[in-house]
Amino acid sequence: MAVQNIKPGVYCVGAIDWDRRLFDELIPLPDGTTYNAYIVQGSEKTALIDTVDPTKEQEFFNNLTALDIARIDYVITNHAEQDHSGVIPRVLERYPEAMVVTNEKCKTFTMEHLPVPGGRFKVVKDGDTLPLGNKTLSFIIAPWVHWPETMLTYLKEDRILFPCDLFGSHLASSDILSVDEGHVYRAAKRYYAEIMMPFRTMIKKHIATLQKYEIAMIAPSHGPIHDNPGFIINAYREWISDDVKNEVLLPYVSMHGSVHRMAGYFTEELMKRNIKVLPFNLTNTDIGELAMALVDAATIVIGSPTVLTGPHPAAVYAAYLTNALRPKTRFASIIGSYGWAGKMPETLQSMLGNLKVEVLDPVIARGDPKPNDFKKLQRLAEDILKKHQESKITT
Repeated sequence: MAVQNIKPGVYCVGAIDWDRRLFDELIPLPDGTTYNAYIVQGSEKTALIDTVDPTKEQEFFNNLTALDIARIDYVITNHAEQDHSGVIPRVLERYPEAMVVTNEKCKTFTMEHLPVPGGRFKVVKDGDTLPLGNKTLSFIIAPWVHWPETMLTYLKEDRILFPCDLFGSHLASSDILSVDEGHVYRAAKRYYAEIMMPFRTMIKKHIATLQKYEIAMIAPSHGPIHDNPGFIINAYREWISDDVKNEVLLPYVSMHGSVHRMAGYFTEELMKRNIKVLPFNLTNTDIGELAMALVDAATIVIGSPTVLTGPHPAAVYAAYLTNALRPKTRFASIIGSYGWAGKMPETLQSMLGNLKVEVLDPVIARGDPKPNDFKKLQRLAEDILKKHQESKITT
């Protein structure tokens, strides 16, 4: 990433990771990502907000050299995770006068993850300010977006919010600003689903807090900068709301075709009732796409055969992921098959304990689904329709 001047005295000095395709060895990155870091030059002091992932250390320092940064007084760390903080030790070596500015909990986390001595920290609290001369930074302690120590930084004079992971997206782009909002919306929704969704209750509170700030620009730690902040804030308001859509998410796996036939038939029955269906064959599903579908769906139905009396491992993974992400889904059920015995539906249901859902009667076939099994699938589709209608879920 070449150095980008986003406001007078404010520069993006991070790095683009065009080739990265997996994050935390877990999250697929179809569009790569960025590690955004920002220099804020006041008339008296200079602050660096965030660093980059250690894999991009050289590019980051090349940018500081290109900008001719001779002195850094403060390194603001909003979050201790290494894709933000990993280069802090090298920055402190190069700029021995610099102090790491963060909250008490993030100080502890940073020292646990990186070799940064306690004497190099300046601890701030919620609402504290840091004058740089003609520019002033203030700090908003915002735990659980998405770690317990996270905070946001606000540049008062330019009305720029540096929210760390909040409002971000894994999207490598030569556009420093959010130019293609349709593309950015999808990347940001995927990012929200994978990382932020479990904390939507806390995010509601933090977004309410931000209403008292005048925000002209949002500069996250991943993805394009939002020079139309209402676009991403309104998107988040939609995602964190309690509203769900007239959609059924259907992740399934089939070994000998029985569950595949049940899933296909069930999909058609839901479509007949004007319910949107999102089927995912778990043998070739991008978990990011599955997570995105969880954001809005009113109902989730997991399809699985029985393996050694329990669910198929792919169905276990889908149930575990759903439970971990804590979507606002209202209803859940299970369809599947077994060969001779087992407790597949009971096991899957027990794995959804974090969800505040009403569980509808499962449909489980012995072997190949029979006419009576298809009638039960019709009944399940009808039950879902009634539940959606009773809850006034129509769009």
